[in-house]
Amino acid sequence: MDTINGGAESQPPTSFPEKDEEEAVRWGALEKLPTYDRLRTSILKSVVEGESEEKSGRVVYKDVDVGKLDESDRENFIHRNFKVADDDNEKFLQRLRNRFDRVGVELPKVEVRIERLRVEADCYVGTRALPTLTNTARNMLESALGLFGIILAKRTNHTILRDISAIIKPSRMTLLLGPPSSGKTTLLLALAGMLDQSLKIKGEITYNGYNFNEFVPQKTSAYINQNNVHLGELTVRETLDYSARFQGIELLTELVKKEKEIGIFTDTGVDIFLKACAMEGDESSIITDYILKLLGLDVCKDTLVGNEMMRGISGGQKKRVTSGEMIVGPAKFLLMDEISTGLDSSTTLQIVRCMQQIAHFTHSTVFMSLLQPDPETFNLFDDVILLSEGQIVYQGPREHVLHFFQSCGFQCPERKGTADFLQEVTSKKDQEQYWADSTEPYRYVSVTEFATLFKAFHVGLQLEDDLKLAYDKSQCHKSALVFKKCTIPKMQLLKTSFDKEWLLLKRTSFVYIFKAIQLIIVAFTVSTVFLRTTLDVSYDDGPLYIGAIIFSIIINMFNGFAELSLTIARLPVFYKHRDLLFYPAWAFTLPSCLLRIPISVVESVIWTVIVYYTIGYAPETSRFFKQMLIIFLIQQMASGVFRLIGGVCRSMIVAHTGGALVLFIVFLLSGFILPLDEIPKWWNWGHWISPLSYGFKAMTINEMLSPRGRTILLCVAVLDNVDVDSESYWYWIGAACLLGFTILFNILFTFSLMYLNPLGKPQAIISEEAAKEQEPNQGDQITMSKRHSSSNTRELEKQQVSSQQSPKKTGIKRGMILPFLPLSMSFDKVNYYVDMPKEMKSQGVTEHRLQLLREVTGAFRPGVLTALMGVSGAGKTTLMDVLAGRKTGGYIEGDIRISGFPKKQETFARIQ
Repeated sequence: MDTINGGAESQPPTSFPEKDEEEAVRWGALEKLPTYDRLRTSILKSVVEGESEEKSGRVVYKDVDVGKLDESDRENFIHRNFKVADDDNEKFLQRLRNRFDRVGVELPKVEVRIERLRVEADCYVGTRALPTLTNTARNMLESALGLFGIILAKRTNHTILRDISAIIKPSRMTLLLGPPSSGKTTLLLALAGMLDQSLKIKGEITYNGYNFNEFVPQKTSAYINQNNVHLGELTVRETLDYSARFQGIELLTELVKKEKEIGIFTDTGVDIFLKACAMEGDESSIITDYILKLLGLDVCKDTLVGNEMMRGISGGQKKRVTSGEMIVGPAKFLLMDEISTGLDSSTTLQIVRCMQQIAHFTHSTVFMSLLQPDPETFNLFDDVILLSEGQIVYQGPREHVLHFFQSCGFQCPERKGTADFLQEVTSKKDQEQYWADSTEPYRYVSVTEFATLFKAFHVGLQLEDDLKLAYDKSQCHKSALVFKKCTIPKMQLLKTSFDKEWLLLKRTSFVYIFKAIQLIIVAFTVSTVFLRTTLDVSYDDGPLYIGAIIFSIIINMFNGFAELSLTIARLPVFYKHRDLLFYPAWAFTLPSCLLRIPISVVESVIWTVIVYYTIGYAPETSRFFKQMLIIFLIQQMASGVFRLIGGVCRSMIVAHTGGALVLFIVFLLSGFILPLDEIPKWWNWGHWISPLSYGFKAMTINEMLSPRGRTILLCVAVLDNVDVDSESYWYWIGAACLLGFTILFNILFTFSLMYLNPLGKPQAIISEEAAKEQEPNQGDQITMSKRHSSSNTRELEKQQVSSQQSPKKTGIKRGMILPFLPLSMSFDKVNYYVDMPKEMKSQGVTEHRLQLLREVTGAFRPGVLTALMGVSGAGKTTLMDVLAGRKTGGYIEGDIRISGFPKKQETFARIQ
């Protein structure tokens, strides 16, 4: 049988070699299956390594359900098809492309057009935007007055993007270049439909002729953020697997039907890959293994991502996980923002080369922003967009970019990288060195002039002509754009959310184990304090029972305090996934609430079993279970209220201040610190909306209305003393209200996730000098920064000129000179080990330690600048942490000396 590599035959040949005859028979059997079974069944080819030479290398075929491939089958497939990531990926994609071409199935394409896009922002001037207490109070007051049309804040309008027009074509790699603060991230966010609502947006962005209100751009495109935001408790593979399950899949029904009609026998490797990628709800897919191999993450696929409190992968690997999290989805338009940050040049080159192959063979549209790519990486791109001061200086084929600047009088030196030249040629301080027109004296060419000259360049003229021709919507593939926010069934979405939450629950199980142990200790303590042998059932001891009930309510209320920190820690990842439309807020809330109910049941049983009969509450079994029910409802209510505080406050600092204030007011008005008749009338409403008041009434009535209580008339006397109604139905009212508050708090928590955004968003600040000099019709750059005001460029230049013209003055030296002793550091055969992760032990690793540094030897000398270099994940940060003494865990071996003396951390910390 001819494979796709050998040629594109529409019919199978009449004769096969012996090993292909078996494959042909199996393909013939698959052709007879119904379409549904055909989509799930394929042929897996593997090579058996036999003991004898005759059996060694024997090819074995077996029918497999692509939805049930185990890990060994997936590893075997990846090993056979992607031994060398760059070369084998290109061959495999060529085979995949040939399969679609043979049956005439067109791959979806996305062409993005930008016409006169203008983005403006109202910025604070000077120090007004600093996050001080005064400014925060003023912001709150001005926001309230702004509802009535009263504007007091001094703001100025800043244009981030100025009338941008461009076309990003499919099957091509487009590079976005520009200096910092030129508007690259704003442009990428605008194309992804994720710009902040406070910005003023004018112009038009279309995908295949469709405006943003006609489809869902967040699902059609995949925006890769330059910040690494992940759940540290998940492994690399799990992060990509859940991302793939949330983003959905592409269906191949049309392709399979046409192949069956024509009778084509396809390549087994391509067939398994496409069908496995199209399986809905798979916990682990071949596409994940494929992306792990392309990004070089297969070596750490079972390692936890990690965070500030948990050891994990390196910074460069986290950057690749951020890229893989979006590439693993079905989006045909990739927006990649500074993916090379923290990566070495070889890894960046490999990733860009693989993305180029994906773009060329699958007709994907790739728009990538890089700050300073090396020449090899730059040459992989087809088109270049040069952005400076919010304006497009050049947009077109990479081959013509240098010709454009030559026509403007600037020449790129031979030994200068093209990307570096493009970054500097628009800069006022670096432009002069590239002036090459000897017939005219140099003069500064502004960005606005470059943009005007580009419109007269032949590439700019061609772009203008292309924009005049409207895109024909009839040519748009039905699968190119996504027209609904939820692309996977809701039950499958909910199942994936439950699986993810259950896994996180197991990874953070130590928190709940610690809570249970803490609850047991406190329960034994309170049991011995209120031991029943010291309590008589009389009026005088009634307040002691009330005190024990109040203490139980307080302890079980704050038992849910852990939900506050857990919720706030997970909010950044949720906001990221919410903006990318991975899942709605309810898919995050439901699993987190429901999966913690069994834990709350166990904790309620522990508390009640230890405390109830030890203290000497009413001995009836029914009242035992009634108190257990109230304790359970209080814990559920507490978890809901702490989740709500976390969702509203969104940071630990705000939660510990504003949230604590709310809790203090709730406790004060609950009726057990001050009885209801002692609370001022204008605060009575606070008592009835306090959930703890209902829990206090229910537990008190359950105890005081027991038969022994009625016998000695404790019911009326004690309940009147704490101002609690003596009717028995108040128990069920209290239980119902606690349940209602639990549901209400979780619903409000869901709404907070839906409508609130993360705190501390970066905002632009304009200096007062720059604001005065700004004119609306000029393209002068305004120096901006995040969270701090920058100096005015012209003032700096004036200071430099004046300092050069003024004679040098010999000033009097002030201050004191401290003695300085140059020191050297040497290290010999340094080894660093950590305990073997459980995930690697589960994979069959028998060693107890994982070695991260192996026999590292070197020296740092005074007066010599030493560069520590290595690929991502090589151990650079680990070595520096070991030498600096920052490693608090693990095992360090070797000799580290400072100027020949053994290093002592106590004294070394004073000199580093």
